[in-house]
Amino acid sequence: MARANNCFKCHGETKEKDGPAYNKVAEKYRGKAGAEEKLIHHLTSSEKAKFPDGHEEEHKNLKGKATPEEIKNLVDWILSL
Repeated sequence: MARANNCFKCHGETKEKDGPAYNKVAEKYRGKAGAEEKLIHHLTSSEKAKFPDGHEEEHKNLKGKATPEEIKNLVDWILSL
């Protein structure tokens, strides 16, 4: 899912790129109430993503490009790292 939607262009599993590494995202949200819902919202709402140089862009929106189950599966994978 992440590969098919080019998520690794900006995120690495353990390596920082323009976006945070997925294991850092997992650390940030692990054990927090609403973590899954927050990440699903981020992937389906086109909210702004902040880049290291300070500029912001709309995050890629997966709504309509993946089923809700596929998006949940991606989020569950991220949180499992």
